[in-house]
Amino acid sequence: MNGGNRSASRMPARNDVESEADTFMQLALLAAIVESSDDAIVSKTLEGRILSWNAGATRIFGYEAAEVIGKPITIIIPPELYDEERQILEQVSSGRRIEHFDTVRVAKDGRRIDISLAVSPIRDVRGVIIGASKVARDVTDRKRAEQALRDADRRKDEFLAVLAHELRNPLAPIRYALAAAKLPGRSAEQRKRAEEVVERQVTHMSRLLDDLLDVSRVTRGTLVLKKSRTELTSVIGAAIETARPLIDAKHHRLSLELPAQPVQLEADAVRLSQVFANLLINAAKYTDPGGDIRVRATQQANEVLVTVRDNGIGIPQDVMPRLFTLFSQADPTGGRTQEGLGVGLALVRGLVALHGGMVTVRSEGVRRGSELTVRLPVRIATTDIADDEVDAGDALSGAPFKILVVDDSRDAADTCATLLELSGHRVQKAYSGRRALEVGGTFHPQVLLVDIGLPDIDGYELARTIRAAPWGRDILLIAVTGWGQEDDRRRALDAGFDHHLTKPAAAETLEALLRAHGAPSAGASQQSAQ
Repeated sequence: MNGGNRSASRMPARNDVESEADTFMQLALLAAIVESSDDAIVSKTLEGRILSWNAGATRIFGYEAAEVIGKPITIIIPPELYDEERQILEQVSSGRRIEHFDTVRVAKDGRRIDISLAVSPIRDVRGVIIGASKVARDVTDRKRAEQALRDADRRKDEFLAVLAHELRNPLAPIRYALAAAKLPGRSAEQRKRAEEVVERQVTHMSRLLDDLLDVSRVTRGTLVLKKSRTELTSVIGAAIETARPLIDAKHHRLSLELPAQPVQLEADAVRLSQVFANLLINAAKYTDPGGDIRVRATQQANEVLVTVRDNGIGIPQDVMPRLFTLFSQADPTGGRTQEGLGVGLALVRGLVALHGGMVTVRSEGVRRGSELTVRLPVRIATTDIADDEVDAGDALSGAPFKILVVDDSRDAADTCATLLELSGHRVQKAYSGRRALEVGGTFHPQVLLVDIGLPDIDGYELARTIRAAPWGRDILLIAVTGWGQEDDRRRALDAGFDHHLTKPAAAETLEALLRAHGAPSAGASQQSAQ
């Protein structure tokens, strides 16, 4: 009995064994967690010497544990941040924990890494602080995403400022020209110049808005090309015609080098001309007066290369990656001396891509000029794609129509009515939806031009009401509105409109729609003449 008791007294108690086993398992589990963590988990002395280094630290910083244990933690700290490390150790020594501290560390290969850092004091069994444990998370991707959002927000603010500037600029000469037109004693020449100013500035504003709408459609994939057999020279000629006023105004010299044989493409001639016009306008805009612009087209196998080169301000290397990004501009001075919204090249890239081609840029740097090259496949269209929109270049209808213009903007309604009356049509006006229904019931128009944003009845509801009326079933119903997205067009057609035009609608486009609708009946023509 006594021997048995002595033996038992030498054996550890079962509770002690279980406690030691639990402690061992907990330590093993903790070690496994540390080793498998994607974060860098490092311990160090209060003097800053590395005590432990997990696999996550190796993945982030590139050092194996054997390379760094026993060495100063400054091996991964940029020299300019040594004071930061000293302050961290001072705080830890006083028992304070550091949470989510964003800083920078250096990898073995010299890369600088954005990290989020948490540091805690390490205590011995007596509670004395003997070191520090740090958890470092690589937040480079997060920082990059945050910077991208800040850049996008900055570009948005810059774009809105530029948009306001670009829309105000044409308003000044228009206002001055209209004010001059009201003054007595103006000569015919002065009147002509004022009209030219207004026309030129309205065209400029329309082009700005069209570019914005087009690039939006390209971005959302809703722009549809109307391809047909197209000859390259005619497309380039139309582009030069568009860019010629700016080229001449800055006294640039333009040279052409085109293939001797015609180059046939399967392309949307209008959109392709828009591409080359944008490139020429950019070249003229970013080249000092009296510069040289060269257009060269060469055919290589099954593709054609069209290059627009200038000797202008050039493109800095840091601008190259974002050159085709929306709302970016290549002005190396960082000023706002150039016109434009920064959508031209983004639109060029999108339109070229829709044609199955690509656009590249080359520049030797600031003040060394630039060269943009468009590559397009050479194909001959077997059939022309049907065009469901009216060609604005068609001849005028010739026969008068009875037309009702509906717009709550009196200036817009009155000027549109005057334009149509000068073309020989009989026109009535309504400044609200309810008034349009009253006039329509007695005037019996053959054509209605309707603004969508009316104050009492919106244009969609008005169209449905008109279509339900006996006098409105067969009339030509045209939406004329500032809302020009594809969804707006679809909604207008669903409401009963025959066509959807964005403001300001060109007179030729309206006349082309009338011509396509067909001549008025004999009875209608007689009524119009009364």
